[in-house]
Amino acid sequence: MTNPPARSPRLLLIATVVLAVAGVILLTVPHTPSAPATSAPPRTAAPTPYPSATAVRGRTAQASGSASATASTGSTQSAGASVLPPHGEGVAGDAVIQQSLEDAWPADLAADEEQRLLAAGRGLLRADATGIGRAKWPAIFGNPDQAIAPAFSTARFRIQAAIARRDGSRDKAVVHLVWAAADRGGTYTDRRITDWYFTRTSTKGGSTWTPQPRT
Repeated sequence: MTNPPARSPRLLLIATVVLAVAGVILLTVPHTPSAPATSAPPRTAAPTPYPSATAVRGRTAQASGSASATASTGSTQSAGASVLPPHGEGVAGDAVIQQSLEDAWPADLAADEEQRLLAAGRGLLRADATGIGRAKWPAIFGNPDQAIAPAFSTARFRIQAAIARRDGSRDKAVVHLVWAAADRGGTYTDRRITDWYFTRTSTKGGSTWTPQPRT
């Protein structure tokens, strides 16, 4: 039996040095992973300096809703205030009818002219309906002896409301009247409507409103 030759101490030393150098090199080289794992950043709500579009639309919708509700309430109150009284309400409802006429047709005549036209319009209506005072306007009603008999009784005749307004030009006007009366048969009806038209004739002393015959 033969013994293996003894290893040279110098060879072992060289091998040790080589292994040590190799280890140092491996430790100093940076490690680069072949497939680096990417992690998603955490979901955090970043503060925004301006409100989002959804928030703006929400506030706009709320504001529009509030405005609509306010307008609707105002319209309802206005409509309620202008509702005409029921038929047969009597004198108590006349003020509401008068206010409704004034709201529908704002004044456009001088106050003194309006009063003159209203007085003439009321007189013409009474003369036409009941026959009282027709002699004052012969151009309208003709000969009293040949005039048509009045159709309404004087007992329950009442003018409920009246306004005078321009009729397309400064020299034309119309008196709009709402009235109530009972006919010869006893049938009572309120909120009847009659219009009398006038033209103005200017003179040196002023102007005169002349009623036009009804056609």
